[in-house]
Amino acid sequence: MLVNLTFKKVVDQYKERLKNEVNNFKKLYISSILRYADDNEELVSGIKEDELHTYEDSINVLLSDLFPAALTLNEIKAATVPFSNHIFNKTERLKNLLKDAGDDFHFDIMPNDSFDTFRMSCAIILDKYYHKSIDISRPLLVVIPDIKGADRTYRVTYNADFIDIELNSEDHGLSENDIKQLLRSPDDNQLWKHNFPDGSYTFHGFGIITFTDVTIDAAISDLKTILLDVSSTETNQTDKIESIFRNIFNLEHLKVGFTSFDHFEKTFESNLYSASESYILGESQERHCDTTLCSDSYQQLIINSEPLIITDVENYASKIENKFLTDNLLKNGFKSAIFYPITKSKKLIGVLEIVSKKVFALNSFNVLKIESVAGYIKAALIRTEQEYQNSIKALIQTECTSIHPSVQWKFEREARRLIKAKVHHLKSEPFKDIGFPDIHPLYGQIDIVGSSDARNKAIKQDLLNQLDQVCEIFTFAKKHEKLPIYDQISYRVLAYRKDIDNDIIDANSERDIIKLLREEINPVMKHLLKLPLEVSELVKGYQAQVETNSGVIYKERNNYDTSVQAINEALTSAIDKRQQEAQQIFPHYFERFKTDGVEHNIYVGSSITVEQDFNVVYLYNLRLWQLQTMIEMENKFYSIQENLPSVIEAASMILVFDNTLSIRYRIDEKRFDVDGAYNARYEVVKKRIDKAHIKGTEERITKKGKIAIIFTDKETEREYLRYISFLQHNNLLGKEIEHFELEDVQGVVGLKALRVSVLYNIEITEGTLSYDDLVKELQV
Repeated sequence: MLVNLTFKKVVDQYKERLKNEVNNFKKLYISSILRYADDNEELVSGIKEDELHTYEDSINVLLSDLFPAALTLNEIKAATVPFSNHIFNKTERLKNLLKDAGDDFHFDIMPNDSFDTFRMSCAIILDKYYHKSIDISRPLLVVIPDIKGADRTYRVTYNADFIDIELNSEDHGLSENDIKQLLRSPDDNQLWKHNFPDGSYTFHGFGIITFTDVTIDAAISDLKTILLDVSSTETNQTDKIESIFRNIFNLEHLKVGFTSFDHFEKTFESNLYSASESYILGESQERHCDTTLCSDSYQQLIINSEPLIITDVENYASKIENKFLTDNLLKNGFKSAIFYPITKSKKLIGVLEIVSKKVFALNSFNVLKIESVAGYIKAALIRTEQEYQNSIKALIQTECTSIHPSVQWKFEREARRLIKAKVHHLKSEPFKDIGFPDIHPLYGQIDIVGSSDARNKAIKQDLLNQLDQVCEIFTFAKKHEKLPIYDQISYRVLAYRKDIDNDIIDANSERDIIKLLREEINPVMKHLLKLPLEVSELVKGYQAQVETNSGVIYKERNNYDTSVQAINEALTSAIDKRQQEAQQIFPHYFERFKTDGVEHNIYVGSSITVEQDFNVVYLYNLRLWQLQTMIEMENKFYSIQENLPSVIEAASMILVFDNTLSIRYRIDEKRFDVDGAYNARYEVVKKRIDKAHIKGTEERITKKGKIAIIFTDKETEREYLRYISFLQHNNLLGKEIEHFELEDVQGVVGLKALRVSVLYNIEITEGTLSYDDLVKELQV
C-alpha cells in the first residue's frame, strides 16, 4: 500500500467547525489555526516521513485539539504514519515511558512483514472505500520495560478516522463476490495478497495510536495459562508465578509461597501441593496451627478464612506473644506480607503467601489485586489437591478395599501420613490398623425362618420329581425292549425314592442319588431317544429340565434361590435408601450383609466423626429409626412375594448392647472387627442370639411375624417400651408385648427380650410415616 502523509482531513474539520461556530473566542481560535495551515500548505498536500522533524512544531499546532496539553502527562498517545512503526507528536507520558525503557528499546508496533498489519490495512480499505464495516484485526499488544526493568504490557488502539482511501487502478477494484470470498477466508494469506496487491491503494492522512496499560490483565491471562499447563514443572511454575505477581503489584523482590492445611489435624504442611516455599513454616515441614499462629492471626485465617495482612512485620511482632510466624519472616528479611486463605467447600485447604522485603509494600490495597486472580489460583490448587486426594484414595483402595464414607476421613488421615513420609523422604512405614474407641453398636437382622429346612425341602422335591420321571420313562421303555437293565435301574430308583420320601434328605443320600442319575441313568437316556415316539418324547421332556453340567433337575431349588435373591435385593435396596436418612441424624458407620435374609451393623459415637459433637440423644434417635426400619423391611419382605415362585417366611431381631465398645479395621484381614477380649462377647451374642431359646422352653426367640428386641438391663427395656408404644399408636405394631428371659449364650448371662407382632401394611413401604414424624411425636 502507498502512503501520503497529510493532515488535510484535520484542516477540513476545522473549516467545517468554523461555519457552525457562534462563539467568537472559538471562531478566533479556529481561524488562527486555519491561517497557520495556509502558511504550511505542504502539511495539507502531503509530506515525506523524513520531513516530520522539520514540521514538528507545525504538526503540534494542527493536532492541538487531538492532543490537548492538559492531558499530555496522563494520556499515552501519538500520531503515526499509517501502518508503520514511525510515530510522532508523542504525549509527554509516552516520551517518559520510552525514555525509561532505555536507548536499546526497539519500538515494534506494526512490523512490515506481519500479516496482521497487512490485514488491518485491508480492513480499513473495506470499511472506508467499500463501506463494509468489519473487524478482522487482532488485539495489538506491546511490551515496554519500565525504569526498574520490569515489563509492562500495553494494549494499542488504532484510530483511522483521519485516513482516506484512494483506489489507484480500477483493475484492482473488488466485486461483492470478491469481498464475500475474503470474509469467508480471513486467514488465507495468499487470497488477501492477491486481492490487495502492492500499490493498489493509497492511504491519505495519518493514524492515532493510544496505549492502555493492561499489565495486570496480561499477567492474569499468563497466570491462567501457567496454572492450566499441567506439563509445566512445579519449579518453573513457581518462578513464573512470582514474576507475574511482581508485574501485578509492580514490586521488585516479591516472593510467592504456599502452605497446605490439613483441616482434620489442624496442621500446616509444606510440599504437598507444590514445590513452592512455605513462609509460614520456614524450615519446619509440619506444625499445628495453634503453635504457629497468634490468637489474632488464628482468628483471621483459620476461623474467618479472611486474608491476614501484615504491613510492618517488626511492629506486628512487638504486639503478639506467639512469634513463630514473624520470626520466620524476619529471619529471611521479609518486612511485609499477605497470607491469603484458599478454601474448598468452606474448608481451608491452604494459604497463598506473598512476602516482600520492603515495609508497607504489601497492604490491604494489594489484597484487591489478589482477589482478581484468586479464582484461578484456587481452581489450580483444588485441581492439584484433587490429584493428591486421588492418590490418597488409591492408597486406601490398595490397602483397605472399600471404606464407608462416615469413616473415610480417618483412613485418609493415615494415607496422608504415609504419603507425607514418602514426600519428606522418611523411612517407609506400613498402613496401620484404624481404631474407633467408645462407640455404641446397633445390630439388626431379618432372617428367613427355617432356611436350611426350606432349601432341603426344595432339593428333596426336585429329586422326587426327577426320580418319578425316570420311573415313568423306563416303564414305557420296557414295553418296547425287554432289557433286564431297565428293571435293575427301576428297582434302584424306587428304593431311593422310598428312602427320601419318608425322611429329610441328607448329604450322603443326595450325593448317591445324583451319582446314579449322572453316571448310569442319563447316559441310558441317549439310547432311549431311538425308541418309538411314545418313549422319545418323554425323554426329550426330561432332558429339557435337566441342567447340562449337573445332570440334575433344579426347578424347586432354583425357585427358592430366586425368591431369596429377589427378597434380599429388595431388602438391601430398602435399607440402603433409609440409610441416607439415618446419616442425617448423626454420621455413623454402617454395613449390611446378605445371608438368608439381611443383617446390618451400625456403630455411632464421638470417634466416628470429628465434624460434630456426639450426644446420647443421637443414639436414641438411631434406635428408633432402626426399629421403624425393621417394620418397613418386614412389610417389604411380604409385599414383594406376590410374584415370586416360592413363599418364604421371615423373623426379625434387634440386639441392644448397653455398653460402648471399640472397633478396629484390621489391615491384614481388610475388615472391621471388635477390639479386645471384653468386646468380643458382643460378637458371640450376635452370632448366636437368633438361635437362642426362651428360658425353660425349646422355643426360639425369633418368630415369624414378630420383632424380637434383645437387651440386658431395665433402663433399655423402658426405652424400647416407649418406642413400641408410639409405634402401636401409629398402627405399626400389635398390642400384645411379650417379655422373656433367654437361655445363656456361651457365658453371656442375663439376656432378656421383648417380642411384638408386626401389623402388615403395604403402604408403609412407600414411606407414609417419616422419621421426622416419629421424632416430633415421641419428642426423643
